[in-house]
Amino acid sequence: MRSAGSLERLTLREEPAPEPEPGEVLVRVSAVGLNFADVFAALGLYSATPRGAFVPGLECAGTVEAVGAPRPGGPAFEVGDRVVAVTRFGGYATAIAVDARQVHPLPEGWSFAEGAAWPVQALTAWYALFPLGAVEAGDCVLVHSAAGGVGLHALDLAGAVGAKVIATVGQPEKRDFLVTERGLSAGSIIVRDRRRFGAQLEAALAAVEARGLDVVLDAVMGPFFRPAFDRLVPEGRHVVFGAADFMPGGARPDWLRLGARWLKRPRIDPLALVDKNRAVFGFNLIWLWDALDRLPRAYAELGRLARRRPHVGTRLPFARAPEAMRLLQGGRTVGKVVLEA
Repeated sequence: MRSAGSLERLTLREEPAPEPEPGEVLVRVSAVGLNFADVFAALGLYSATPRGAFVPGLECAGTVEAVGAPRPGGPAFEVGDRVVAVTRFGGYATAIAVDARQVHPLPEGWSFAEGAAWPVQALTAWYALFPLGAVEAGDCVLVHSAAGGVGLHALDLAGAVGAKVIATVGQPEKRDFLVTERGLSAGSIIVRDRRRFGAQLEAALAAVEARGLDVVLDAVMGPFFRPAFDRLVPEGRHVVFGAADFMPGGARPDWLRLGARWLKRPRIDPLALVDKNRAVFGFNLIWLWDALDRLPRAYAELGRLARRRPHVGTRLPFARAPEAMRLLQGGRTVGKVVLEA
């Protein structure tokens, strides 16, 4: 993209493959995972978006094609290794040079598409649930956008530790998917309605026999924030990692609409947190790329807890990246959207 601001600025360009610097590996990319952050970055609504021209993409999977001089104490990869990689942008490419510490072996038996569907969203779900949410057996966890990539990982991880789950989705067909493909009870799934979300939460809490919410995983916000926050039990944790309610519907941001929603955004009084004994956390996953020593533990915990492979819902060829981004923007996809080279 020559600059952020419109999805229409995403173009396909050919240039020489990079050479890996010391401590880097060159990955020949077979599949790229898409994330809401890619769309927000392309629209200029993501604070971490680079200035000027940039290549979107935070994750990919492929084969190691070249290896730079090794970094003392760093991970060692060889040409031909099948890997997944996370990156601070640059992932929408058929070859990428990336710090070896951001590379992880592709799990045995996985396809490249499954690998590209895994690291960003699985790490997001893990970090929200455990380091921040401190989820334990018996806790009641509200997972927004539960049929999306992060949501499906969160359902799996929360279930692995014996937590109760209430799931929210945006369309009835996604509720049906969670019932038939993930075994959730219909009573524990909410098709979100802005006007009566509080009542929907009450019904779901009764269905799972919970007195309130211990943890909320919130990538939606908007009018759905306050009803969930108000139903946190003492020591409840509301974890915010996105704001899909701000997602524009067109190729460019509608600044008047965004401005109105910004003015209506939730506001929290810190003294009210003390009075109710609650916490609100916010995080942006790519800060972990500056704390790479923490990634091995995260991957190890995912390997221990995860019971399912990533669900790849949509696969498109690499040249159809603009279409893939618009599909993700529309909010009707299930699981992960992946580009394949």
